[in-house]
Order: sequence, then structure tokens, then C-alpha cells
Amino acid sequence: MDTLSYKTATVSKATANKEWVLVDAEGKTLGRLATEIAMILRGKRKPSFTPNADCGDNVVVVNAEKVVLKGNKWADKVYLRHTGYPGGQRARTATEMLEKFPERIVENAVKGMLPKNRLGRALYRNLHVYAGTEHKHEAQSPKKIEL
Repeated sequence: MDTLSYKTATVSKATANKEWVLVDAEGKTLGRLATEIAMILRGKRKPSFTPNADCGDNVVVVNAEKVVLKGNKWADKVYLRHTGYPGGQRARTATEMLEKFPERIVENAVKGMLPKNRLGRALYRNLHVYAGTEHKHEAQSPKKIEL
């Protein structure tokens, strides 16, 4: 038997077939939307998935301010950050975050679902979130997908 047929084809960053994908977040539940976006960023929907390489697509998310949270999460969900100074922990509810930084709700949800290493940080750079319907990636002609 030919031993070459048993070789596993791996994809590197240079040979990955990266595309641009447009996702509309209007009316979508935050967690379910974030898991699908994380899978696309990671490249797990492709047959050529390689776990240690950036082989996922670039994702543009529009209408991030129209994402849906169920139950009392708008009042109960808390986003924490730290200023770096002693006693510098700051908290915002989901409602306050939506008013001030509507994109960060989706960004934080997706970032939490990516690997916590160099690869995860590289994959996170492929995510572009916008509050309205306008975005600056028209030149890449992103393919609209329905999640």
C-alpha cells in the first residue's frame, strides 16, 4: 500500500484560504451568535482545519447594538475591568455597556470563546464589530452568511 495516502495535510497561515464573512447580529442571542463567530474565526467549519494555525476567516459583524440577551441579563450581567491601580476594579452592567460601547458586548463574548494564547490573540484580530449597518470593509466584498 502507498504510504503517501496516509499523510495528513496541514494548513499554515500562508497557505490558508481566508475569506471575509459578514454577519448581521440583529435579533440574535448573544451567546449563540458568539459561538458561531468563534467557530468561523477558528476555521472549524472548514475541512482543512488545523488546530495550531490561523486558518479561519475574517468576520465583520454589523448591528451589534441590536443583539438580544434573555431574562434579566441586561441588568444582572456585569462586565469587570481593572485600571491597574490598587482598588481599581470597575464594573458595568450590560445596559450601561450597550449605551457606551455597543460593540464590546459582542467582542467580549467572542474573545472569551477563543483560545487563551498567542493563537487566540491572532484570531481575535480577524474580528471586526460595528454598531450600525455601515462598515469599512466593502472593498473586501464580504460574503453574507445567515447564522
